[in-house]
Amino acid sequence: MKRCEWRGINVRVVEIKNPDDAKNSGCDIFMIGGGSDREQAIATKRLAPLVKEIKAWVEDGVSGLTICGGYQFLGDYYETKTGEKLTGMGILPFYTKAEDSRLMTNILVESQTFGRIVGFENHGGRTYHHFPTLGKVVNGFGNNGESGEEGLHYHNLIGTYLHGPILPKNSQIADYLIGQAYERKTGRKLEPLPDEMEKIANQTVWERFLNTKPTKYANER
Repeated sequence: MKRCEWRGINVRVVEIKNPDDAKNSGCDIFMIGGGSDREQAIATKRLAPLVKEIKAWVEDGVSGLTICGGYQFLGDYYETKTGEKLTGMGILPFYTKAEDSRLMTNILVESQTFGRIVGFENHGGRTYHHFPTLGKVVNGFGNNGESGEEGLHYHNLIGTYLHGPILPKNSQIADYLIGQAYERKTGRKLEPLPDEMEKIANQTVWERFLNTKPTKYANER
């Protein structure tokens, strides 16, 4: 929102608490965050009437950012450690499976689209899919700790395990989401901002954690 304000672009933020909130307002960019298994399952049920609409947004090129649980529940299901399968929204055909250990560290990703991405990941779920990703993991675990890939990038939809927070640490991703929405809305290209400070901060984080060794942490019981 701030990067839009700096450009003189008017932004209205709508919190979606029920399906009518989205149907009545429409959207240019949508964001879905995360939560615990229980809360995420409840939220997914509440969002069920919007699944067709969200699918249409994604296929039509609406900008979307989904983080952690919001990313996981784009898929068909999330399998808990006890083997229970929590139904996802089924926006795209993939799944997530929870394990005993958590993947938690400062993560570095090399992306062909966005360059160097930095952030923090903390997730027990391992996500498996065959869609394009944000990029290659340089330090950290990413989608599942095995594939060497992080996130999902389909049309203008981004799914990721980087909270930490992804947008302030990676202004190029924020501007990608804004830029795609702005061009879709107006037909015009987004004007760049002076990002010297943001680039220095990104580079500093990259260099600080480049040679650290990530560790899997046991879940508290």
